[in-house]
Amino acid sequence: MTTGAQALRVIVADDQELVRDGFRLILESNGIDVVGEAGDGHEAVYLARRRRPDAVLMDIRMPGMDGLEATRALAGPGVKDPVPVLILTTFDLDEYVMEALRAGASGFLLKDAGRDQLVQAVRAVARGDALIAPSITRRLIERFVERSPDPVPPELDELTARELEVVREIARGRSNAELARELSISETTVKTHVARVLSKLRLRDRVQIVVFAYEHGLAEPRHSGSRAQTD
Repeated sequence: MTTGAQALRVIVADDQELVRDGFRLILESNGIDVVGEAGDGHEAVYLARRRRPDAVLMDIRMPGMDGLEATRALAGPGVKDPVPVLILTTFDLDEYVMEALRAGASGFLLKDAGRDQLVQAVRAVARGDALIAPSITRRLIERFVERSPDPVPPELDELTARELEVVREIARGRSNAELARELSISETTVKTHVARVLSKLRLRDRVQIVVFAYEHGLAEPRHSGSRAQTD
């Protein structure tokens, strides 16, 4: 997918027409082309496979195939050419966040997010970054704290001490710029470390690094405003 000089191409999937209209208005007024609208998961998957957008803005609760199944079909394990999916959620849907992460979602945003947040999130996911709304991250971390960590996988032994440090800082919500300042290295070096972590742990993006870190007890929560967000 190309996201350079050309306008980003996005599909909006939500079962409410007025909601889709609102998202279209916001996105198109910010130079993002909405190349398709879907009222359910089946339609979202069909349109995404046919039109190959830069991102899909996906509601969770839809009739027929819901947003979780659609996300798994477009970005889940084994999908050869995944389409970035940005999930739209509300507080009462937090129980689905982990399932959607495992299904391959690249980001989460609350439906009451501001216009600028929506546009920034779509752009971040489309360029291959990952984003989770801070409030969702905090609630997600609290859930991990309540459970015992999973056994440490052998892949972890492949990480250097610095790469392990990068994993822990990403799990705490550090951006590339913050990581560079924290570790006294350049942002280019940070990106190199992140790329190596993703390769060694066989993960796709920073959201999966956050999940991995908390699943395996590699990070402790900081309740003062965590976020999983990239520059």
